[in-house]
Amino acid sequence: MTERTDVVELLKAQHTRIRELLDEVAATKGDERKHAFHDLVRLLAVHETAEEEVVHPFARKNIDGGELVVKDRIEEEEKAKRVLSELDDMDPDSAQFLDTFAALREDVLTHAANEERHEFAHFHKVADRGRLENLARAVQAAEALAPTRPHPGTDSAVKNVAVGPVAAVVDRTRDIVRKAMG
Repeated sequence: MTERTDVVELLKAQHTRIRELLDEVAATKGDERKHAFHDLVRLLAVHETAEEEVVHPFARKNIDGGELVVKDRIEEEEKAKRVLSELDDMDPDSAQFLDTFAALREDVLTHAANEERHEFAHFHKVADRGRLENLARAVQAAEALAPTRPHPGTDSAVKNVAVGPVAAVVDRTRDIVRKAMG
């Protein structure tokens, strides 16, 4: 990251990339679709893990009604993780994949809009630019070592750590995240 980005800018940019990949999966076939889907799955996995580790805890503690806002977002994320796991086992050119993917696409777009409206929109009200930049760095640190596939049922920091392959790596990541969050 060469320029200073705050967490809202970073996450919205990722949402834009997710929308682009959703469109690419829908518009392509064969190997192109497989590659676009793989890129989408990887981005969603690291994005959601970082949100679960950094963004949701910040929202819970700092925005009005944060606990309920986060609960609703996690329910949306869990549904998407289950569907992504199902899609991963399907032929990407099959009618079943396309139907299931179309429903997932709508759910993911709705989820991103809900995050931006109900969660991210409040961040500038409760934190200054420096704090939001620190959160962006914490998100990037969490993403650097996040799982690259969805793991349904890993909707909390503790559960995410359990799926990690090496506890020491996770611990170092957590240390970086905690330091960045101040």
